[in-house]
Amino acid sequence: MKALLVLLLVCTGVFAQQPEPVVQTPVQYSLGIVPQQSAQKLAGMWIPVIDYINEKTGFAISFATATDIPTFENRVAQQDYDLVYMNPYHYVVFSESANYLPLARDAHKRISGIIVVKKDSPYTTLEQLYGKTLAFPAPAAFAASIIPRGQLAKENISINAQYVNSHDSVYLNVINGLFPAGGGIIRTFEHLPQVQNEQLRILWKSKDYTPHALAVHSRVPEAHRRLILDALLSLSESEDNAHLLQGINFTGFIEALDSDWDDVRELGILSLSRPYY
Repeated sequence: MKALLVLLLVCTGVFAQQPEPVVQTPVQYSLGIVPQQSAQKLAGMWIPVIDYINEKTGFAISFATATDIPTFENRVAQQDYDLVYMNPYHYVVFSESANYLPLARDAHKRISGIIVVKKDSPYTTLEQLYGKTLAFPAPAAFAASIIPRGQLAKENISINAQYVNSHDSVYLNVINGLFPAGGGIIRTFEHLPQVQNEQLRILWKSKDYTPHALAVHSRVPEAHRRLILDALLSLSESEDNAHLLQGINFTGFIEALDSDWDDVRELGILSLSRPYY
């Protein structure tokens, strides 16, 4: 009887000393999206993709953006985001200055800058824009501002630039007749509601360049980068995911290399503060 009592006391002591079960909280990361469109629109496009990545990886990646492109640039420069979707020139700059590494990009699409006018506009050539005030998203918006303004400068077509914060704002300002023309890119132009798209006409289109980068900060462990990349690559493996890719106007993801953006480096763009080449 004494032995049984001792055994019970020992067992009770052992169980009493067992630690509380530890609840594992998911690893948290932020994904900053360049604000080419409104925050509400971007959230609707990207959060379903982020939810898919989180389900595949077990991470808790959160959507983030900024009120305008210059604010976004400042946050990337300060290394605020763990992952960033940014334009080609942003990648070239911040891969060197802010420790961002290439992760993925669109598998097939390339980026082209455009200048749009209203469908019934009398303008048919770039020369006719001489002396006009044109709308652009931001000074360092690569294909929507740097490339068109560089082309206008090459052709000695002097214009005034007004920055209106996003691609969608450019298109709406031109539609509403506030500016005769403005800069954008094919992807955001195609993503406009049909009722808006039908009111615009592409006056000029640039050559193609390597598209936006999905980059990851070097502080994210390599094993985590691989898990996120594998999740992105798997989006193309099932028709069930087609709506996710269509939502962000992607054909699919492929693994990116730093050298993919050498075509942008070759332009010799000076800096974010002096982006015209």
